[in-house]
Amino acid sequence: MARYVFITGGVVSSLGKGLASAALGALLQARGFSVRLRKLDPYLNVDPGTMSPFEHGEVFVTDDGAETDLDLGHYERFTGVHARKTDSISSGRIYSNVLEKERRGDYLGKTIQVIPHVTNEIKEFLHIGDDEVDFMLCEIGGTVGDIEGLPFFEAIRQFIHERPRGQSILMHLTLLPYLAASGELKTKPTQHSVKELQSIGLAPDVLVCRSEHPIPEKERAKIALFCNVRPDAVIPAYDLKSIYEAPLAYHREGLDQAVLDAFGIAPAPKPNLDRWTDVMDRLEHAEGQVRIAIVGKYTQLEDAYKSIAEALTHGGMANRTRVKAEWIDAEIFEREDPAPWLERYHAILVPGGFGERGTEGKIKAAQFAREKKIPYLGICLGMQMAVIEAARNLAGLPDAGSEEFDHEALKSGGRKRFTPVVYHLKEWVQGNHMVARKHDDDKGGTMRLGAYSATLAKGSKVAEVYGTTDIEERHRHRYEVDIKYRDKLEACGLVFSGMSPDGKLPEIVEWQDHPWFIGVQFHPELKSKPFAPHPLFADFVRAAKEVERLV
Repeated sequence: MARYVFITGGVVSSLGKGLASAALGALLQARGFSVRLRKLDPYLNVDPGTMSPFEHGEVFVTDDGAETDLDLGHYERFTGVHARKTDSISSGRIYSNVLEKERRGDYLGKTIQVIPHVTNEIKEFLHIGDDEVDFMLCEIGGTVGDIEGLPFFEAIRQFIHERPRGQSILMHLTLLPYLAASGELKTKPTQHSVKELQSIGLAPDVLVCRSEHPIPEKERAKIALFCNVRPDAVIPAYDLKSIYEAPLAYHREGLDQAVLDAFGIAPAPKPNLDRWTDVMDRLEHAEGQVRIAIVGKYTQLEDAYKSIAEALTHGGMANRTRVKAEWIDAEIFEREDPAPWLERYHAILVPGGFGERGTEGKIKAAQFAREKKIPYLGICLGMQMAVIEAARNLAGLPDAGSEEFDHEALKSGGRKRFTPVVYHLKEWVQGNHMVARKHDDDKGGTMRLGAYSATLAKGSKVAEVYGTTDIEERHRHRYEVDIKYRDKLEACGLVFSGMSPDGKLPEIVEWQDHPWFIGVQFHPELKSKPFAPHPLFADFVRAAKEVERLV
């Protein structure tokens, strides 16, 4: 039976619950325990799949095809444990499940209420897989006191009391604001946050206090006294230069020991932190720097490309090189020449995205990289834009486009006003069954999602990078490059070097006569980790480093 750690937040949002959860998971692993991390989100969306990146940051995708909160990316990057569909749940999914059961008659005509029906559904979710690991870490999104989070807190209260004593604890993150005028850290917001928890029947066992200034011992003692926790369970959490310092920093402050003490685990196994020492050594002792332009459409919010930013950092670690990623709005290139913007970079990355806005700018970025022999990595839409660029400028298809932007034009007068080099995938094989989709299907969960296999061409650049010809990567898209244009494009030098196992769906393209130009239909950034950088990102940074040496 797993021990449960519930992680909650108070005072303000964005305190770093996801990072604290991931760091704690890494520290427990370092002591020899197995862990799994979960996210419980109070919002009413069924999942974040239909939410704008400006609303909630990127959508993280699991191997089994779940669209989840970006915090699951932190969990995977810090622990290496692959997340599953059962590791993410929202209020929307909970209520959807309850209503489906009510429609089927599962409740035998009873009145459906938050207690017990909604809370029971949450508890059923919490119980999944609790015999698989030593520790289950469950992060609750939002802030204590939010009305939408109350069913989750009530379910947790019931869950803790229904299990054997000592099998569950609560870790609460709060903020200690600093008043410059008086030169003081104020503990009152933390006290009120804990009182809010206590009012709904929950009491923290460990307090993690975010602060921009050192927390004096007398303030820690005061927090412990008024919040009813042990003094050594008040853990300072200071701002860090890198998120990858978090496991070492939290260990120095005693977080993992406080958690084990709360469970009564003694003597505690000694931790092996060599993995994280090496990660920080690579970060702090980088040799040189490369500048990489990320040409996208959600550049106002870096969390929209969180996994890409982290994967580039990991690629830098693999090469002991500092990566300076800079964000450029693709729409700029629809008005201006991209050369003055891009010629100062060592490499160009065009990430995924949805919708037509900015696509012409991405096409120009791909053209610049091809013509100037600058390393280029196109991910998902970034690959499709590179293919369209080649089709327009080299393969004799000047009106090449994508059905994603122009599918309505297909119906105009019964004639095609463009050449659909990228088309809407109507059916594909997933596992051992066929999946069918239409243009007017619901948007949520209707893409090619999750892990799919690909076969790489022997002797290709990507086969060299991966060191194998058989790979499995995660997808999230509705549109595919049409295989019928393969001969025209390959005649120009754009090689289809990765294909689905049945040979029908292009997965990777690369230019033969280019030092490093690769487009992939999948999202390699989702599988990269600081202690195991993804090979594509590691080699992409290496190629950028070669350019840096030549400049």
